[in-house]
Amino acid sequence: MFNKDIYTLRRKKLISIIKDGIILIPGNKDVAFNYPANIYTFRQDSSFLYFFGVKEPNVIGIIDANSGEEYMFGDDVGIDDIIWMGELPTMKDYSEKNGVKNTDALAKVVDFIKKALKQGRKIHFMPVYRGETKLQLQELLGIPANELNNNVSDELIRAVVKLRAIKDKFEIEDIERSIDVAYKMHTTAMKMAHTGVSEQEICGTMEGIALSGGGPVSFPVILSVNGQILHNHHHNNILKQGDLLLADAGAESSMHYCSDITRVSPVGGKFSSKQKDIYEAVLDANVEVIKNSKAGIAYKEMHLLSAKIIAQRLKSIGLMKGNIDDAVTQGAHALFYPHGLGHMLGLDVHDMEGLGENIVGYNNEYKRSDQFGLAYLRMARKLEEGFVMTVEPGIYFIPALIDIWKNDKKHSDFINYDKLEEYRDFGGIRIEDDILITKDGCKLLGKPIPKTVKDVEDMVRG
Repeated sequence: MFNKDIYTLRRKKLISIIKDGIILIPGNKDVAFNYPANIYTFRQDSSFLYFFGVKEPNVIGIIDANSGEEYMFGDDVGIDDIIWMGELPTMKDYSEKNGVKNTDALAKVVDFIKKALKQGRKIHFMPVYRGETKLQLQELLGIPANELNNNVSDELIRAVVKLRAIKDKFEIEDIERSIDVAYKMHTTAMKMAHTGVSEQEICGTMEGIALSGGGPVSFPVILSVNGQILHNHHHNNILKQGDLLLADAGAESSMHYCSDITRVSPVGGKFSSKQKDIYEAVLDANVEVIKNSKAGIAYKEMHLLSAKIIAQRLKSIGLMKGNIDDAVTQGAHALFYPHGLGHMLGLDVHDMEGLGENIVGYNNEYKRSDQFGLAYLRMARKLEEGFVMTVEPGIYFIPALIDIWKNDKKHSDFINYDKLEEYRDFGGIRIEDDILITKDGCKLLGKPIPKTVKDVEDMVRG
């Protein structure tokens, strides 16, 4: 846990925004894997971690926005649990670490909430994503489980997004620790990118490195020679010379802050001239966005910058044609680059996405587009000092999408479909880094992971 003053300050900031009502923040519960006593590895709710810091299951946090009183409801372990798991901190121990003065048994939360409801007080809660928590809140609030997310507090959601979006120095340090673990994961994957090695072996090795670094992977590892499949979680292929291996993976720190990095390696250690051209087009976009990102710049502008760089490079290769500004405005580049530039990063790998992607990434000034490709941009609004963002442009050759667009003659003024046939089986390339937004620019976080053509080839051969 961080110093208790950090948690105390976070809760004070929250009630400076939410001035009335009861703020209810439930922690997660254990979830059975295949029978009750065999559970999934526990992961605490991120907002609960942010405000209370307790990693153990079955704890509920409450803040009275009117009085400023704070409560934690949870049970101390008994001797039966101690026999199997050893002695664990008590609720009082946790209260001394996070500054919450009032603690009580978990069952007592029922009477607390009933009293508040009887008094007609507003109960603020955020979207619920786990079935166990839905049932718990159904019992507490008397709202059917399938209607809970229709009754969330927009005021609380926006307050939490505002607070969690700005990372303090302690959070940044922890994110960098998780990136340093990702460095080991990705450089190891590069060194393993040789003919005859299975994707599964590389994936398993990367996951093991994450675990040895103090936390699990921050999301299921995306690793495949089929890089054109954006979220490919199948690891059944055996690498062969000429393949491109895309690895999109990150780790969680012991405090659960995330990293998210993507690298592409030429199997055997040498890009072909065709692969090098596409790779450097993506790399140019990645580098230029990092050079230009700073507080006050809309991330939508950075996305469009990356799109224009990619489109211009594809034009020089012969895959696109015509006026590049017009091509990007009309969305022709999205055949090759059908996703957004990046997203916030923090306690969640897509930070706070569960609270509402549009609330996190959009506002009254920036509305989500309905144009193919641009519609998938998770973050459009202006950057602020303290934001942590991913920068992950890419170029992909998706046969099914190519066929649809070609048959419809879609954007034929900008796309050279005859030349495109030569790239049909190319795959895909994405290059991703994590950056901290500063007043005058941005900082590349963590130990730099090889990404130039030479450095990647050297790492694979090394």
